[in-house]
Parts: sequence; structure tokens; C-alpha cells
Amino acid sequence: MTERIVIVGGGTGGTVLTNRLTDELAHEIDAGDVEVTLVNDTPEQTYKPAFLYVAFGKKTMHEARRPLSDLVDLRHANLLIDRVTGIDTENKHLTLANDEGGLDYDHLVLAMGANLDPDEVPGLKEGGHHFYGPNGAEKLRDALAGFTEGHVVLSVIGVPHMCPAAPVEFVLMADAWFRERGIRDQVEITYTYPIMRAHGIQSIADWATELFDERDINLETFFNAEEIDPEANVVKTMEGTELDYDLLVAIPPHTGSELVSDAGLGDDGWVEVDKNTLEATNADDVYAIGDVAALPTSKAGSVAHYAAGTVAGRLASRVRGLVPTETYDGKTICFIESGMDEATFVEFGYGDEPVVREPSQLLHWSKLAYNESYWLTARGLI
Repeated sequence: MTERIVIVGGGTGGTVLTNRLTDELAHEIDAGDVEVTLVNDTPEQTYKPAFLYVAFGKKTMHEARRPLSDLVDLRHANLLIDRVTGIDTENKHLTLANDEGGLDYDHLVLAMGANLDPDEVPGLKEGGHHFYGPNGAEKLRDALAGFTEGHVVLSVIGVPHMCPAAPVEFVLMADAWFRERGIRDQVEITYTYPIMRAHGIQSIADWATELFDERDINLETFFNAEEIDPEANVVKTMEGTELDYDLLVAIPPHTGSELVSDAGLGDDGWVEVDKNTLEATNADDVYAIGDVAALPTSKAGSVAHYAAGTVAGRLASRVRGLVPTETYDGKTICFIESGMDEATFVEFGYGDEPVVREPSQLLHWSKLAYNESYWLTARGLI
């Protein structure tokens, strides 16, 4: 009988996993013993870290997209462009928007990512910008291009959020960008964070705080935005304070998937999993990788990448009747821009405190080089 592996979500985790499985299980797939299907609701993948560069006019959305048909080994995998509308873990069945018959599975991997929910904060959609989606990044690019003086506020509202270091990168890049344009003296920059430090990871917070001080970037901690007044250009907080702005760049609240909560896989929309095996705790033969997984680490592309390798190994063992031994140790790597021409780099796992390296132009070019070679990662080649 054919073992049916279905992966929902064609982002980094979903494509890496699909290609790792088709490479590892090519013999079994050719023999008809295994079938791998990737389901995604759009025919393209978008490389989300590019949004930060789009905001500063350094990349275009065209450069950040590739057809999934170019990224997946279609000789050994099925690519289904459809929207999953329901998950029945008891009967191992998915309902689809455009196929009444739906899709059965023996092993299911959820890799749907996270969703933005700016409506959770009154006035945010009308009064703020963000760079966490294609349209938002392009609108922010246009707003920044015409901004010559005033107060720029970067407010981290949604926690946890995708690309945890990106808000720090934004203000450091903005500082350098305004200096290059010769208008930094006319621009005030403020960075806000909801807890009593500049970032969730202490070593990154310490590093960022020192740089903010050196570069005259205001830091407001324990700042929880509750409402935006777009007419008065004011951010109102749960703590009872207010902050005026001329240009607000906010990290919107993030939500998981209703599919997850409806299926009983996680009350808040994030799939509850074993942090080492990535197996769902509330259903058999279900895994989650990437942002949709409730893991005690960053919602970052590198996490999805390494977790995909773990799940590929475990699934390959299972379909061969072996005991899975692959585990994920929380490995995360992240380049962090500290200006327009320098960056740093951190690497850590569960329970580790990363060491922040001295920023350099070499690390900046290394990040840009990885951005260009990312599509090889998606194809499972690096």
C-alpha cells in the first residue's frame, strides 16, 4: 500500500521538506510505495526576508518570488495549488476549497507559516506601515522615499513575530539610509519593544541598546501599543503613555491558523509539538515545522530549514518501518544588518545565549550572498 505524505504550505519549510523527501525516498517513490504531495494556496513562493530590502528600494518584489513549479522536484512530488479548508486528524483527511473529494494522508506536515492581524490594534491599519508583506513593504518604500523630516517610530507590537531581528535591522538601516541622504539631522528615530529590553534575546538586546545609544536612536521599552490615532499621529499604550509620530512602522500582531485550532492541534492556532521530534502532541502522524509550530525558538527561515531536515529523516525512517532517531536541537542562524553596509551574525540552539559578533562589511555581503542563493536552499541543494 502506498504511504501518502502530504505537506501543507509552500514556504521555506514546505519546499525544503518536499525536496529532501523526494531525494531521500526517490527509490520508494519510483516503486509506488510512497507518494509526496505539496499543497499550497498560491503557485508562487515569496522570500520574506527580502521585504526589508524592498522597503529601502534595494530589492523588488519580482526578485523575491519564484514559481513553486521551479522549486519542487515534480518528477517525484505532486504539486497541488489549492486551499486547505479543514483538517480531520481522526480520519486523516483534508478538505479543499476546489476539490470536493479532498485529500487523504498517512502522514501530514503542517508548514503554513504565520498570519498578520493588524485589525487587532484599533487604528493600526490606517495609521501605520509595516514591511511584513509584499504590499506593506512597497507602501513603506514609497512613504520612506518621500520622507525628509520628522519622527520615525518603529513599534514592535506583535510578539512572537516572523524574523525576530528584523525590527532592529530596520532602525539601524534607516539611520544609515537617512545619513546617506544627508537628512539624519532632520529625522528622529524611536524604537519601542513590549518588554523591559530591546529584544527577546538578552545578548541581542544588549548589543542593540549600545548601538542605539551610539547612533542617537531613542529606545522605549515596556511599551505595549494598544491603539493608534491616525488623525493625531499618536500611539497610545496599555501603560497609559502616548508617543507622537510622523511615520509609524509597526510589527503587527501575528496569529496562527484557524485550521490548527479547529482541528484541536493548538488552541491559539500554533501547532503544539514535541520540540525535538516536531510531532504534534494532539494527533498521530502529524508534524509541524516553521512559523506555525509552537517551538521555544525564533520564527525564522533557518528554523524551518533545519526542522524540515529533521522531519524528512523521521518520515523516511517511518515509511521504511524503522525507528526514527532524527531530532531537532533548536538550531537557528541569523544575519543581522547593522547599517546599509555592515552586518553581524548569530547562531544558537535551545537554551543557548548567542554571541553577537562584531559587525563587518564581510558579514553584510555574506547576508546578501545568501539572499541571492536562497533559492538553492528552497530546492534542497544547500
